[in-house]
Amino acid sequence: MFWNKKDQLTLTAEPKRNGHNGHSESNGQSEHRDPPKGQSFLSRSVAILTDVVEARLNHHFGKIDAFVQPTFAIVDDGSLFARYVIEQKLTVEEYITLLLALSPHMHADIFTALIRKHLPKGGEFAEFGGVKGVNYRGIIPTGETALFILAGLNIDARMRYAGWLKGDALDAPGQGATRKTIFQNGVVTLEEMKGGEPEMSGRLLVSPEKITEFLTEKKWKPTFGSNFPATLLETKMEWDDVVLSPQTERELQMIKHWLAYHPVLTADRNLGKRTKPGYRALFYGPPGTGKTLTASLLGKEYGLDVYRIDLSLVVSKYIGETEKNLQLVFDKAQDWILFFDEADALFGKRTNVQSAHDRFANQEVSFLLQKIEEHPGLVILATNFRNNMDQAFIRRFQTVVPFNLPTEQESTLLWNHTMPADIPYDTTISLPALARKYELTGASILNIVQAASIRALSEDRPISEGDLLEAIRNEYYKNGKSV
Repeated sequence: MFWNKKDQLTLTAEPKRNGHNGHSESNGQSEHRDPPKGQSFLSRSVAILTDVVEARLNHHFGKIDAFVQPTFAIVDDGSLFARYVIEQKLTVEEYITLLLALSPHMHADIFTALIRKHLPKGGEFAEFGGVKGVNYRGIIPTGETALFILAGLNIDARMRYAGWLKGDALDAPGQGATRKTIFQNGVVTLEEMKGGEPEMSGRLLVSPEKITEFLTEKKWKPTFGSNFPATLLETKMEWDDVVLSPQTERELQMIKHWLAYHPVLTADRNLGKRTKPGYRALFYGPPGTGKTLTASLLGKEYGLDVYRIDLSLVVSKYIGETEKNLQLVFDKAQDWILFFDEADALFGKRTNVQSAHDRFANQEVSFLLQKIEEHPGLVILATNFRNNMDQAFIRRFQTVVPFNLPTEQESTLLWNHTMPADIPYDTTISLPALARKYELTGASILNIVQAASIRALSEDRPISEGDLLEAIRNEYYKNGKSV
């Protein structure tokens, strides 16, 4: 960072406030203005950006002899934007560049009026950069805009900042070498240009999740579609509603312990450098035994979003498309639990490689394994049949959790948990007898109780044993079995 040159962006010294330090190397004085009472940090940030741009324009058009960074205070108003700036310890360059990228989302047009003060008759101002949108009529900042605001026309500084805008590290006093910038962690990206256009003419883009968080104070949740092949899992159920075997509960406890204590492991000076990031678990068992529900409950207990990726849908017959589909998920995954269903679609046992398709299939497996091992959070792969999974892949998981068909005792508990609380049913029905006679999963029992309830409600009477038996026959038929 160019801290000693008055033509680059610097932060005039401010008293330490709410954990954010100022640095001073600026030649010149600028009046400090405290933010108006009641003004949000986001609103104040728009005013700060306006002051910075105006100062750069005044210097560029000769209104002042030297560029002097307007002073400002970082005030924590508790908003997600303020917390991000403070907790991530953004440098001034990052803060101003982030504001440039956010500006089209916050204001109809910050820049045109400022430029018009110096060019009242209009005309081209190529040095400022910026482009027009299809519908947005203001100036959308580009890499050129950031270079102009940060470095003016100083070529050496512009070249250094150009590398930073593309993701290179930028040295900053007091910042560790391992710290990622807003470009390295994907908060802001520089639009990729094609057709020989200069790289810096690309727009500054903010990730959709951060736009939502900063401007609405709500957590961004992507929705399933061609650009995001994953579905958010949510449940109204609690752990008390689930019936699991002692072995399953024992293995799940290891996952819960990791979710609770992994920050301590990561911070350990010895273990932190030896262990891989994240945690990998394999759930296996017949359909309807609770694999998806358990993943949902883990997320619910620890306040984490759970996204389900059906590998049978993601795996493409077209070479290279599977990696592309999966990359869309990992690009957006943050502190999520990733639940890969139908894992044997990609991780099934493979015979000798006999064709080009087999070789590319193995490449897809390698790609997903690499991404899974790089993911810092919990990754769960689920399959209906453990024997279908290649043993070499299974060894990569820290925990393998079985979800077996319920025993008679477990099945009785499932029947008791599932029967309606408010819809009347015949109290002479023997739920233990049903559990003893019929081998059913928790999902099947739910289907049966729901069907019996609908039939009884339609006839305005309590649920009878006959309703349940009829629903059991239909469930068996649906699954290709006979009673």
